[in-house]
Amino acid sequence: MKTFVMMTKIAPQDANIIEVTSKLKAHSKDSIAWLDEINEKCPEVKVLAHYALLGPYDFMCIYEAPDEKTAAKVSLLSRARGAFQVESWHAIPSKEIAELVEGIYPE
Repeated sequence: MKTFVMMTKIAPQDANIIEVTSKLKAHSKDSIAWLDEINEKCPEVKVLAHYALLGPYDFMCIYEAPDEKTAAKVSLLSRARGAFQVESWHAIPSKEIAELVEGIYPE
């Protein structure tokens, strides 16, 4: 399984506080339904963590999926539930990167 990180914004950056607050409340109520839909439509996906954030993104989901197409499906399901912006990144363990670097640079 591959690890993916999905970063989500629920409203555009220039949205007013009332719109953002409304979307946050709706998202909180909808989180369980979103997870249920992921489990139903992507049973091979394992959600490892889901966080609300203080920063440029509103939420971060860390999950395992067998491939990039399945990860894309998770992103599309998030967009279908009203996420304004979704970015999904393939996360490679740092140990694997260190092993790649060993063969590239002479000591």
